[in-house]
Amino acid sequence: MYSEKELVGIAKRENNNRRKYLVVNRLQGKHIPVIPSKAINMFDCLAQMLIEKYSDEKLLLIGFAETATAIGAAVATQMDCYYMQTTREVINNVDYLFFSETHSHATEQKLVKNDIESIIYEIDRIIFIEDEVTTGNTIMNIVKLIQNEYKNSKSKFSIASILNGMNSDAEKLYRSREIGIHYLVKTNHDTYDAVTEKFVGDGKYNQSILLDKQAEYKTKTYGEYVNARRLVKSSVYLKACEKLWDNIKGDNDIKSNIKILVLGTEEFMYPSIFIAHKMELVGCDVRFHATTRSPIVVSSEEDYPLHTRYELCSLYDAERTTFVYELTKYDRVFIITDALNDKEVGLNSLIFALTKNKNDNISVIRWC
Repeated sequence: MYSEKELVGIAKRENNNRRKYLVVNRLQGKHIPVIPSKAINMFDCLAQMLIEKYSDEKLLLIGFAETATAIGAAVATQMDCYYMQTTREVINNVDYLFFSETHSHATEQKLVKNDIESIIYEIDRIIFIEDEVTTGNTIMNIVKLIQNEYKNSKSKFSIASILNGMNSDAEKLYRSREIGIHYLVKTNHDTYDAVTEKFVGDGKYNQSILLDKQAEYKTKTYGEYVNARRLVKSSVYLKACEKLWDNIKGDNDIKSNIKILVLGTEEFMYPSIFIAHKMELVGCDVRFHATTRSPIVVSSEEDYPLHTRYELCSLYDAERTTFVYELTKYDRVFIITDALNDKEVGLNSLIFALTKNKNDNISVIRWC
């Protein structure tokens, strides 16, 4: 189906001694621009695996922010199930279940507790969707958290990921607790730290967080927004994304055979890659990726996955630094975001990074 060599690029985390390496999936569409159908096809393979195993169960799928939000939603929309994602953003008037990813740059994660409580006694199984499971510790901690919080729940648990690097002891622990394990590719992390040491980190680093000038771009806001940080039926989410595409298609002359970048923002990935895939089906030459909180070393070596980095202000929080990698020139650029329009410094810094690469036909689509 897929191989480790085909999917895995090893990058170096910046100033992170907890885990020095970062696995960069070449087809996922987070850090590296990807043809949308290649990512969607990979997500569908994972979905088919779960459909074959759990078609008779009532499911809640939980996608992990920020890198697995597109994977989780894409898998969920292939199944008749409930879906929500973890988040690091602030949601007003809710309670949370908090947990952490100690290896991550931004360690705090949370789930909306109100939504878990509304469904936990009705479902048969929770499936956690990740891009990569390394040790399994984070998900095991969440399983224990939910089990302790809802002792009368009969829900079972599984994990599903594109990549799985768990060792035999970790897998044995999961199976002893009857937690299902599903993945597309098995990885071995033993050499990853050594691999990162050979890269010199001499890529192109660019800062655009101090931008004051207002750059040129077109903007449009659409309603009927569905926030996947909250519990949603997968069929409802898919229908909302289809409506968003209809609106974008109706308001834009999207010609075939032009080169388009669709750029998502941080946790907001699935609607963006959904739109990118629709544009590809129209006949456009499309690439998709997203901004990220992850500070990653870039390097000039040909076999290193990332070569150019722009440091930005977040569209969601002007005080937060985010990044975008591997920008180049396109005929049209669509930034698709659910960030509100009160953080213009963040949007301006992203627009500046795009214009530095000679992109002058930029549309900002807000779905909020």
